[in-house]
Amino acid sequence: MKKNQFIKLMTLAVIALGVFYGCSSDTEEETPEIIETSYDTSVLLSMFDNVAAVSYSVSGSTVTFTTTDLPNHTSPYWDASHPLYEVYNGTNTSWNQNPGSIGEQNITFTMTLNPAEALNKTATPMGPIGISRNGVVFFNQYAAGGAPLTGEINSFDQWLGHPAMTQYHYHVEPTYLTTTYGSDAFLGLLSDGFPVYGPLENGTTITNADLDDYHGHTSATSDFPAGIYHYHITNEDPYLNGNGFFGTAGSITR
Repeated sequence: MKKNQFIKLMTLAVIALGVFYGCSSDTEEETPEIIETSYDTSVLLSMFDNVAAVSYSVSGSTVTFTTTDLPNHTSPYWDASHPLYEVYNGTNTSWNQNPGSIGEQNITFTMTLNPAEALNKTATPMGPIGISRNGVVFFNQYAAGGAPLTGEINSFDQWLGHPAMTQYHYHVEPTYLTTTYGSDAFLGLLSDGFPVYGPLENGTTITNADLDDYHGHTSATSDFPAGIYHYHITNEDPYLNGNGFFGTAGSITR
């Protein structure tokens, strides 16, 4: 091989290697770093202040709530002899009391204090999906049998809760809590450990269009000024939760 041919071949080899390593470097720079975000919600525990109904204990990064599910507010669903019994005085002209009544339950939630987004999202079950700060449980957006709430909503009392047989619960905005603590306040936790807030944020009413498929978003709250993923109550279906839990649900026993 002549000298000038050898030099040309070596030059082409060097160029090819440069292109290879240059492409490899560009690919590495364009690959985004995956950052797993988790939070510490232990700051919220002291807000579960209806001590007559709800208690909790912490073990490491897990909290266990036990609730009797007895609301600390009036309702026509209390027995007429109960001090919190009150006839319906809400604004729904189609109100129709269902045959249920408020009775003591024994419901336990065990959930993480460091919630994070789940890789595989799961649907919310029928029955309890979370616990409000006064110990009353949250249900999802469906009536019995997975039907829309359209008809059942007419049995909600003046604070927008009602019983399923004897298990009192909220499907929609718990107006006793938003009246007491504010429409932008922390209202409770879903089973995946993420908090639920009222229908206001920074003085603006939240709509479904502001939220993701799970009825939440990440932004600053009064309790988490650096930001946290959280759910919001809105005045339209699905009200509290959309197509499942954003995080990994804990255990619920009753």
